[in-house]
Amino acid sequence: MVGAPDRRAPCPVDRFKKDFARLRTTNYSDIIPGARAPASTLRALAWAPLGNLVATGAANNKLRVWNPERAQVKYSTDLRGHDKSVERVVFNPLREAELASCSLDGTVRIWDVRSKANVAKFEMGKEFFSLCWTPNGEELVAGTKDDTLYRISRATNSVISTHVQPIQTNHVAFSWDGQQIFLTGGDGTVKILNYPSMEQTYTFRAHTSSCFWLDMSPTGRILAVGGTDALVTLWNTKLWTCPRTLDRLTGPIRTVSFSWCGGYITAGGEEDRGLELYHVDSGEMLHRIECGAAPLVQWSPKDYSLAYATHEMNGGLKIINGSKLGL
Repeated sequence: MVGAPDRRAPCPVDRFKKDFARLRTTNYSDIIPGARAPASTLRALAWAPLGNLVATGAANNKLRVWNPERAQVKYSTDLRGHDKSVERVVFNPLREAELASCSLDGTVRIWDVRSKANVAKFEMGKEFFSLCWTPNGEELVAGTKDDTLYRISRATNSVISTHVQPIQTNHVAFSWDGQQIFLTGGDGTVKILNYPSMEQTYTFRAHTSSCFWLDMSPTGRILAVGGTDALVTLWNTKLWTCPRTLDRLTGPIRTVSFSWCGGYITAGGEEDRGLELYHVDSGEMLHRIECGAAPLVQWSPKDYSLAYATHEMNGGLKIINGSKLGL
């Protein structure tokens, strides 16, 4: 489960706590100045593996790729094809220009961001709302609202197999070696399946109510699970014990994200509380971002930049530039 080590030293806690509060936030909106229409609610966001692009999917079927260094919409890329809400966007971990998306229109699509081309389309006639790449970038796993998982081959652009789950399945994610896949369940459990056999090997109860999101730390040592009980539980991936719980949050947790170094974590929720940043090892809350409800949040894979989306009027995408923090 351990990924390739990053040789950079993480930002010390005291410095992080002091300096992050000084960082600038930039707004990214596809609304033309003076237009009456409010921004559509964002449903998905993802950083590219090099940290040089951010993709967003919206309830009004818009799929857009942003340049974090240029907030104006004219510098973004509009990818057209979906005709219902875009629920997930994920960049191929090994091909930085390749983006996958899934939608309630019943399709999974793969895009070449450079040419704007829709290079592959998989149409199952079901509402998709979860999606992830294997770590080697060769396969996708897509989940539908009827709890069916589809294995999709990028090499052949075909569905390899389907797997119906016995309970509500909200989110899917891989271990760093790609040999296991994790599923969050509506019953508060996390299921671990071998991949690609999809044979269940272990189940643990992570929350008292539905689990919605999970994220693996860059070191592979900790799995964070967010639930509708307003908790984030942190799990030791060797012993599958829970040494720490983040319990100062309010409202259902919709996304959870580790910083590139694994030392810091934040969670997005639906209550008007903003975002709180925590130190993983101590559980200390280091900083609060006052932004209202922010259900989507994700750290850059390369630095301490933080992307999030709010429910504020014309809120859209926001990015805190943390590229210099810790240097």
